[in-house]
Amino acid sequence: MFNPDKVRIRQSFAAASSTYDGAAELQRRVGRALVADLNAEMLTGTVLDLGCGTGFLTGELLALTPQESVIAVDIAFGMLEATRSKLAAHNNVRYICADAEQLPIAASTVDVVVSNLALQWCRNLTAVFAELKRTLKPGGQLVFSTFGPHTLQELKSAWAEVDDYSHVNEFYGAVEIELFLQQAGFKQVRIEAKTYQPKYDSVLALMRELKAIGAQNVIGERNKAITTQSQLQRMIKAYDLYRLDGMIPATFECFLIRAQA
Repeated sequence: MFNPDKVRIRQSFAAASSTYDGAAELQRRVGRALVADLNAEMLTGTVLDLGCGTGFLTGELLALTPQESVIAVDIAFGMLEATRSKLAAHNNVRYICADAEQLPIAASTVDVVVSNLALQWCRNLTAVFAELKRTLKPGGQLVFSTFGPHTLQELKSAWAEVDDYSHVNEFYGAVEIELFLQQAGFKQVRIEAKTYQPKYDSVLALMRELKAIGAQNVIGERNKAITTQSQLQRMIKAYDLYRLDGMIPATFECFLIRAQA
């Protein structure tokens, strides 16, 4: 079991609330792929956007279900405020700042839970899925995307040439996620894997983007010492071996998952 630092997670994403939209193109691409599998008939009643960030997916859901009740939840108050500001014209959205493991939502009151690239920051998925099963009505749908273990494999490999510490977050595999869902009582689990590989001018450009969206390393055995310029340069040199046509790639493995409560 990986150990999360929830304070760091909350602080990291709150700090990124003003820079997130400018750097979150991958999150938008995955979010569009996620909602492409949804329709207005499926999104009825109360829809919960878990880990709403700055409100991109919430807005997409409102476009599909303009008359329905939507609950936007995020652990970072700054992100929630960004969503509230962006969706100020909508009066059918409730905003809740909460941990996914302890949702202040009554049992069996939600029809659909949708979450885009948020649950990878929740290491205790047993607790998260049990909580979502509790809040969903019987037969309700859970639809979410999350990162897989091959995410940022180039960056992970490059840092491995420098030291033995974890500089890159570790993520659960599809088999583990399916098991957690089944243990929580979900059925009809469907998992689709997609790989995205955006290109960057430099390793530093990739690292700046990760910081801008709040995705610093918040899980694992981190080196508490300050990374030296020499160590950083060694990592960049190792990463440059992946460079092709003047650009460096970064792999993001994404799972698009649907399950029934």
